[in-house]
Amino acid sequence: MDAFAALYQRLDRSTATRDKQAAIEAYLDAADPGSASWAVWLLCGGRLRGLVRSGELRAWAADASGLPDWLVEESYSHVGDLAETCCLLLPEPAHAPPPRSLQAWIEHGLLPLKGADDAARRDAVLGAWRTLPFAQRLVFTKLLTGALRIGVAQGLVQQVLARRAGLPVATLAQRLLGDWTPSAGFHARLLSAEAQPGDASQPYPFFLASPLEREAEALGPIDAWLLEWKWDGIRLQLIRRGGETALWSRGEERLDGRFPEIERAAAALPEGTVLDGELLAWQPGAAQPMPFSVLQTRIQRRAPGAKSLREAPVRLLAFDLIEADGHDLRGQPLAARRLRLGALLEALGSPAIGLSPQLACEGWDAAAALRDGARDQGVEGLMLKRRDSPYQTGRKRGDWWKWKIAPLTVDAVLVYAQAGHGRRSNLYTDFTFALWDGEALVPVAKAYSGLSDAEIGRLDRWIRAHTTERFGPVRAVQPLQVFELAFEGVNRSPRHRSGIAVRVPRILRWREDKPAEQADRLATLAALAR
Repeated sequence: MDAFAALYQRLDRSTATRDKQAAIEAYLDAADPGSASWAVWLLCGGRLRGLVRSGELRAWAADASGLPDWLVEESYSHVGDLAETCCLLLPEPAHAPPPRSLQAWIEHGLLPLKGADDAARRDAVLGAWRTLPFAQRLVFTKLLTGALRIGVAQGLVQQVLARRAGLPVATLAQRLLGDWTPSAGFHARLLSAEAQPGDASQPYPFFLASPLEREAEALGPIDAWLLEWKWDGIRLQLIRRGGETALWSRGEERLDGRFPEIERAAAALPEGTVLDGELLAWQPGAAQPMPFSVLQTRIQRRAPGAKSLREAPVRLLAFDLIEADGHDLRGQPLAARRLRLGALLEALGSPAIGLSPQLACEGWDAAAALRDGARDQGVEGLMLKRRDSPYQTGRKRGDWWKWKIAPLTVDAVLVYAQAGHGRRSNLYTDFTFALWDGEALVPVAKAYSGLSDAEIGRLDRWIRAHTTERFGPVRAVQPLQVFELAFEGVNRSPRHRSGIAVRVPRILRWREDKPAEQADRLATLAALAR
């Protein structure tokens, strides 16, 4: 645990990629295989869940520190990070604890807390707090809360492991996809040069497009590019191997059973087929997809009923064929993969799995006009893919671009603020914005990106001076500041108080020139909803 706590501190303080790589390599060199496996899991974003409740931690911190509850709450409000608050309130132990590996701490100290009675959980946490020095106590508590944000890109971890194993990064990336349990055995299989049984059932790492932030004409002749709609759904790989179908989301979640209409159609695909495409809610015979909010009703339903299947039918629009007859096609040009994909889906003949249409444009001006009308088609813009491009791993710039339409915008009033996390745990960076509905302000969106560091610092000082109420870590502020918000789409939603749900809200600018009374009204946003 001491070694992993030191790794966490080094990664948290460093902004240099090479330094982070060196720190990870040094830790893995010294760690036992089981701890190394858990470290990789945590570095790749793994989180322990359901161990304790945040209210319990605050109460236990008050007991251990001898401080009143209100002072603990006030400290939490100021610090903004629960794990850090608890650790700052507790004294350092008189003696260093006996060494204990990361694997031992997790498997014998943390995981048993799930399902244990209240007294056992309290005794275990207080015992750890009283014996661990600050650095280890902080990591232990962050693991308890599931908030161990390390600030390391998964691709960086994959590169480190690939060098250690002497394997292609793509192989390591593929083995790390999905839900796996850390162990010494898994770590050995992960780094093995031999083909592993699980390799055949894993998806390929997704190839991601980069946002086009220059004129499309700079890409050269349009004939070198394949144009498609930028769909607003769930990126999905469909895998047909061993007589079974697997559906993998880009978020590395296996979705088998949730979309039976896709799995039924996939049963007729040839063995050794992997499709890449977009899953959309789409009524049969309709000209365009349904809003993303409709698809959301299906995502968490592991066994959808007849009503769900009827109200939110889905369709997979495939745009790439990355495996055929068990052969990896990623090194072939996109045009060749696309040609085989079209023939495959024509032979399949299923309305549940279709071909994402290619868009014909004589020049970039025509493409721009098509893009400008994308919102009327229920899509987000255009995809531009070089016809001779291979299927790469991750976000490699140059071959695939997403050329999105300009976002929708409104001017909204800041009404609530909450402290951020990590380096910004002492600053108010998470904001709630509202629009006018009659004489009342109704919250419509939360956003935490779009301001410069200087603006965040200035706004933080303003928030502290203009707080009207406190709700734990959240502050209500005087409704005076207006911000221009951007978002990708608007849908009607009975789950929200406003009746509206916005997609991907973010801050465009601080409208200090505009009084709050002139902010937009809820009806303006509602008029944009699908």
